[in-house]
Amino acid sequence: MMSKETKAWAATSPQKIEASTITRRAPDDQDVAINIKFAGICHSDIHTVRSEWKEVEYPLVVGHEIAGIVSAVGKNVTKFKVGDRVGVGCMVNSCRECDNCKDGEEQYCADMVGTYNAKDPKDGTITQGGYSQYVVVDQAFVLNIPENLPLDKAAPLLCAGITVFSPLNHWKAGPGKRVGVIGLGGLGHVGVKIAKALGAEVTVFSQTDSKKELAMQFGADAYIATGDPKAFDGLDRKFDIILNTVSAKIPLDKYLSSLRRDGSLVQVGAPSDPLQITPFSLLPQRIGIHGTLIGGIAETQKMLDFCAKKQIFPEIEVVSASYINEAYDRVVKSQVKFRFVIDVSTIIGFVY
Repeated sequence: MMSKETKAWAATSPQKIEASTITRRAPDDQDVAINIKFAGICHSDIHTVRSEWKEVEYPLVVGHEIAGIVSAVGKNVTKFKVGDRVGVGCMVNSCRECDNCKDGEEQYCADMVGTYNAKDPKDGTITQGGYSQYVVVDQAFVLNIPENLPLDKAAPLLCAGITVFSPLNHWKAGPGKRVGVIGLGGLGHVGVKIAKALGAEVTVFSQTDSKKELAMQFGADAYIATGDPKAFDGLDRKFDIILNTVSAKIPLDKYLSSLRRDGSLVQVGAPSDPLQITPFSLLPQRIGIHGTLIGGIAETQKMLDFCAKKQIFPEIEVVSASYINEAYDRVVKSQVKFRFVIDVSTIIGFVY
């Protein structure tokens, strides 16, 4: 198979994403070619497009929440066939040889290759993401999407879903465990649903009471409006795990004081300001603060299968490609409930 031109929406500057055409590399014997149906919009896409994390070479196509249908496979591909429903998340390759890779934790590989804005080891080009019609990915980094998981709702699970599932899985959220979730946004609302489905008792922390009804609909057992001066009264040593999904500067000492002995506060959001804590918040109860990325490929597949079995879906708003720039502005202003997903058929139908 030869390289292929595909329609896409590419960032041409930090402030603009527009209709474009890109060339995908020719699939090799290990590759899966995918016709993309839906692509989620993640805040990481916005940080990348706006050069807030590292330098960007424009034009760049972002998007690492990809759901579609297999259109072709290389001769050595055994995991997938034409017509399969598949997904691609935040990475498309790794070294395959380090301890992290051997342990199924490819996301921590020093040579992990991101789905966009990274160097593709197969041809040396810059990887381009899912805001496009078509993508080529090594079979080792393609996920199976179960039949009872709608493709549009599956897309955000490939980043938002695994980002919260991985720490809940690692720190063993389940029956008898109390989980706190800080924030009820794109990550937080999925975290609540998954933690509850795992059997944990779930409490949502949010600034005001405005999201209380939604939190309870998603399965929360309790809701705490942190803007109330007495919000943390009676919470000493209550939680086993707290997921911090927000990217804002918040008083972490208050949350640390609500963890049980050996409890964990897991940082999922990525604020630009340094975290501020008092060491004595950690010492008396052997409390830990941890960071986490996405999950490995095996864990991501486990998450998709779990969400399909339990019918856990993110709350989404499906938009056309021409709405991407406006969608970005709404994400930054926290004016979306809860994840935007691009209907890729609107990329095909757009007049270039």
